[in-house]
Amino acid sequence: MKKKLPLLEHVTVSGVAAEGKAIVRDGERVVFVPFAVPGDTVDIQLTRKKNSYAEGRVVRFHTRSPQRAEPFCEHYGICGGCQWQILPYPEQLRWKQQQVVDQLTRIGKVELPEISPILGSGKTQCYRNKLEFTFSDRRWLTEEEIRSDRLPEERNALGFHIPGSFDKVLDIRRCWLQDEISNRIRNEVRTFALAHGFTFFNLRNRGGLLRNLVIRTATTGEVMLTVVCYEDDEPGRTALLSHLAARFPEITSLLYVLNQKANDTITDREVHVFKGNAFITEQMEDLKFNIGPKSFFQTNSEQACRLYSTVREFAGLTGTEHVYDLYTGTGTIACFLARHARRITGIEYVPEAIEDAKVNAALNGIVNAHFLAGDMKDLLTADFVETHGRPDVLVTDPPRAGMHDDVIKTILRAAPRRIVYVSCNPASQARDLNLLDVDYRIRKVQPVDMFPHTHHVENIVLLERNA
Repeated sequence: MKKKLPLLEHVTVSGVAAEGKAIVRDGERVVFVPFAVPGDTVDIQLTRKKNSYAEGRVVRFHTRSPQRAEPFCEHYGICGGCQWQILPYPEQLRWKQQQVVDQLTRIGKVELPEISPILGSGKTQCYRNKLEFTFSDRRWLTEEEIRSDRLPEERNALGFHIPGSFDKVLDIRRCWLQDEISNRIRNEVRTFALAHGFTFFNLRNRGGLLRNLVIRTATTGEVMLTVVCYEDDEPGRTALLSHLAARFPEITSLLYVLNQKANDTITDREVHVFKGNAFITEQMEDLKFNIGPKSFFQTNSEQACRLYSTVREFAGLTGTEHVYDLYTGTGTIACFLARHARRITGIEYVPEAIEDAKVNAALNGIVNAHFLAGDMKDLLTADFVETHGRPDVLVTDPPRAGMHDDVIKTILRAAPRRIVYVSCNPASQARDLNLLDVDYRIRKVQPVDMFPHTHHVENIVLLERNA
């Protein structure tokens, strides 16, 4: 019989970990606990125990921290998103700033300048421009429903996956992450589908008409709705889409996709335009960007504009520089820099993103940027630099894993005067900064909060080559 793990009584939460959970000290061991904030005094039931750390859950609150805020979402604690709702926003920013400091110091082990105060988000609710929802015929049941004598007959759901349960979906009535049009559309889709007996997706056995719903919005007021179907039921699909087109004139791009693969990705699926345009348009400063259903675009548009303008400031362009933009995506940073540089060379491993980048450059009348597709570690070589010319300034915005060692070696050989490193993961950024430290010094550090009520933080670092 497995030994029961101990109960920690009357312990005080002391901090917040990089992954968002609260921290409790148990002697030399660190205990990670969700749904608690610094200053809470609690009893914790350990659920996992290792030599250097443990995990647990709060089973009783003795006193609640004065730093604690009331969660504003009815789905808090079940959905898995927005876990920091219980922290006031100024406290969220303080802990995110500390996360950047700790990781650059402990992992990077590099000399740092004074780190600039984090740029908080103007919006802390309804700030996302994209949300993806899942249909399921096996919705997540509440504890009250499970304890009842009779389970509910209605088991269909349209919402978010329960963390750690791929086949369980929480039915979402109101989400605070996106403009209210998102809630209205999603709830109308559910109501119409149930009224007409449309089948919701079975995630375990794979079957049913309706699979996913993706809603994109733009600051221009344009709205894109993509309905992803599993079964090719043309009459049912047309009835739903026709109803939505009539009910929501705000939808400027109404699309559908057939996806019978094992996974939800639609990057290799054909997108059909039912009504309106194949894209929506976002605007930042005087730049316009076409966003399609497969496009990558920062999900907090207003903060993305601040992020990109900070990158431009750090780059310190005079109009004479050749700039490399690594992991360029759909060319947003490249477009922000192009009018201030002699030439931009953008590199990205997703071919569809490169096509979007070319469209966005043309849309903005940019002729001094060219884009190439390929795996970064294979494409960015000494021969590439020899062929395309050395960069004076290099901007890099890699995925969470950071840059491959071969990419860093090529950067060091190319020896740009300045490097602007944008990261969504300060831990991997710190590791890469340690490798670049041989030839570069960090001059500026600017954290940016793109995702309020989560532990995620973006960070921008300016490096200058040693004289």
